[in-house]
Amino acid sequence: MKYSKYSAVIIGSGISGLYLAHKLAKSKNNKDGVLVITKSEVNECNSRLAQGGIVAVMPDVNKADSISSHVFDTVKAGAGLNDFNAVKYVSEYSALAIRGLINAGVKFDKKEDGSFDFALEAAHSLPRILHTKDKTGESIENALIDKVNKAKEVEIYENTMAVDLLVDKYNAVKGVITFNEREGEFEAVLTNAVIIATGGIGQLYKYSTSRPVATGDGIYLAKKAGAEIEDMEFVQFHPTALSVKNVVTMPLVSEAVRGEGAKLVNKKGERFILKYDKRAELAPRDVVARAIYDELKQTNEDFVYLDITDIGVEKFKTRFPSITAYCEEFGIDLNQKLIPVSPAAHYLMGGIKVNLDFETNIKNLYAIGECARTGLHGANRLASNSLLECVVSAMGLYDNLSYQDLTAPKNYDEKIKNTISMYQESDPNYIEDPDIIKNKIKDIMWNYAGILRSETLLKKGLFELEEIKKTIGDKKVFSDFNSYEIRNMLGVAEIIINSAIERRTSVGAHFRFDTYANDEKKAENKGNIENEIPVKWFYSERLR
Repeated sequence: MKYSKYSAVIIGSGISGLYLAHKLAKSKNNKDGVLVITKSEVNECNSRLAQGGIVAVMPDVNKADSISSHVFDTVKAGAGLNDFNAVKYVSEYSALAIRGLINAGVKFDKKEDGSFDFALEAAHSLPRILHTKDKTGESIENALIDKVNKAKEVEIYENTMAVDLLVDKYNAVKGVITFNEREGEFEAVLTNAVIIATGGIGQLYKYSTSRPVATGDGIYLAKKAGAEIEDMEFVQFHPTALSVKNVVTMPLVSEAVRGEGAKLVNKKGERFILKYDKRAELAPRDVVARAIYDELKQTNEDFVYLDITDIGVEKFKTRFPSITAYCEEFGIDLNQKLIPVSPAAHYLMGGIKVNLDFETNIKNLYAIGECARTGLHGANRLASNSLLECVVSAMGLYDNLSYQDLTAPKNYDEKIKNTISMYQESDPNYIEDPDIIKNKIKDIMWNYAGILRSETLLKKGLFELEEIKKTIGDKKVFSDFNSYEIRNMLGVAEIIINSAIERRTSVGAHFRFDTYANDEKKAENKGNIENEIPVKWFYSERLR
């Protein structure tokens, strides 16, 4: 086994991880260097898929906007379950975050007069979204990769997976065990600052907008180390993923398309959204996702359409080149002005619980980005707050680490020695038929812990996950990424389902049709009644 030491180890190469690495590179207390670990290539992350843009609360140039307005919109979208201090914190640092990105080389779209082109997205009171066409995440990611690649203080381990955290008898993290699949080699990396920035859990679901890497790895590692995990029932399903078959990642059709004027219609050409919510296409994501889901149930179809007539084909191609390319790739003729869409798992509002210094309850363990539960999003994320949170949290954690002693530990105790020995001395195993098992997990989560939930369905999901675990056994050390991913997926899937069982009330992205039906005394529980739910049950004013 190899050994190494660093001032800080960042697990994940999305925007939050790279922005932190960029900032730490020049830090005075970075004496042993910064390590970024990514289980694929450095640019393979969900961040680069973000199309619509990033929230920019900049009242100095966007006169109609204000911090209070953004806070109100965020809390309203989050159904009031947000941490107000976290919302205020992120909003107040928004302008600074945007300027930091511009200084890093990001070029946001501007109007002909040179002013920022603020866009409107769902559930925002006014236009406040900055973008670079529909490639905002990609442009930010590329700018940060360029900065990090040029920083000699930063080392990047590609095709490397963090498989365990080194926790001593005092409940402090002192490093991480990594595994390079290509070399078949484990490494013990010693550090006094481990930052989990591994993103979300989208690939736990059959239909997802997430990259293949989004298997909940960081959340599982944190839970295994004893970190608190919170609000895992709040999984956001994006209402408009491009409805294409046989893909691991469903291309996103950005919220901004509806912001520009696209309308939702069914296969008969009927605009159906107004019977669900007066806010129509710009209602919060959970409302629109359930509306489309219900429409598909009623019509027995696989997708509805986004009608881009009001935008115009040429303007659409100019404003949304990435979506245009996806449509061309899958043979969708934009001249017909109809884009097939359906809901897909998109974003996790919960995760590793952190405070506003981005610390977990485990010493030396931090979390930023989608894997962290800061309290910003509450029960439902407001559009384009995700990229903002990534940058602001990285900025905040950098400030915190600037005051820490980041000298790498020179020795470790018996507990850590035993963990290292396990990876040195155990014969690595592997899980047979990994693709089949992964697909089973995805089916279970989509069918039993998806857009509509009930205790009966959730418990059935737990049972089926337990059956999978029985076939795997209690193996701990593996010889391939797939096996570790299955371990992580099973662990996180159980957390999501248990959290969904515990929260019996419907709020935000979490909808329990069984308890809501009982509250309204509208139906008796007759087994699986999912297909019989009247529309008004889950679109009443009670849920807004």
